[in-house]
Amino acid sequence: MRIGILTGSGTYALPGLDVRSADLVRTLHGSALVTTGDLAGVEVLHVSRHRDGHERISSQVTHRANIAALRECGADAILGVTVCGACDPDLPLGSLIVFDDLHFLTNRLPDGSICTLHTVPGAPGRGHWIFEDPYAPPLRAALLDAARAAGHEVRDGGCYGHVDGPRFNTKAEIRTLRSVGVTAVSQTGGPETVLAGEAEIPYALLGYATDYANGVAQEATPVETLIRLIEASTATFASTLADAVTRIDPASLAPTGTHFRWD
Repeated sequence: MRIGILTGSGTYALPGLDVRSADLVRTLHGSALVTTGDLAGVEVLHVSRHRDGHERISSQVTHRANIAALRECGADAILGVTVCGACDPDLPLGSLIVFDDLHFLTNRLPDGSICTLHTVPGAPGRGHWIFEDPYAPPLRAALLDAARAAGHEVRDGGCYGHVDGPRFNTKAEIRTLRSVGVTAVSQTGGPETVLAGEAEIPYALLGYATDYANGVAQEATPVETLIRLIEASTATFASTLADAVTRIDPASLAPTGTHFRWD
């Protein structure tokens, strides 16, 4: 079993990963750097969205290449982690969320193109991803159990809201997202969810609340708090992921939803 792990702001290398190789994997959608190693005895394929030194800000992340590279490397499942802004005032900062729904109405990549792996007319496999829930239940369960075992405060379920970066959102924009039930927002998880679904790789997303989005709290979260919690998220994600990968039963893994294909 090979588990893909996608990390974001604050986590550029995966703590505890016994690295065997780091390779630039070339795909039809570009190249991605994939680090292969063992985490808690499980083979892991790690991709840092932003790369070392936060080389790529959110509007420059190569989502298609990242997911395509993990598929090329034989990932049986993908766990994504993201620091995020809380839209729910009852969500404590520094706590985790294992999302179970997605708000990503634009369905577009940072360059404005449609978020899909089906980019060539007539290509085999083209079609529609059809699903009830976007995140794989066995992976969600592994993340929840791992977070609890590590003693982290974690919420079971919540709607992830994808927003375009690199700027943060206005109070009016956050009010709109709150009105449809978005729990927390960040700037990278939407495309990953969709592309992993199209690639037929089970995927789950774990969030860590670093701040309250604009207008959610009476007083804005200090930037110093945001930075401190981004730094703290690395250890929380690492301990959760190291336990979660050991809890995944290969026999439970299956593509999320189904595909209506035109060939």
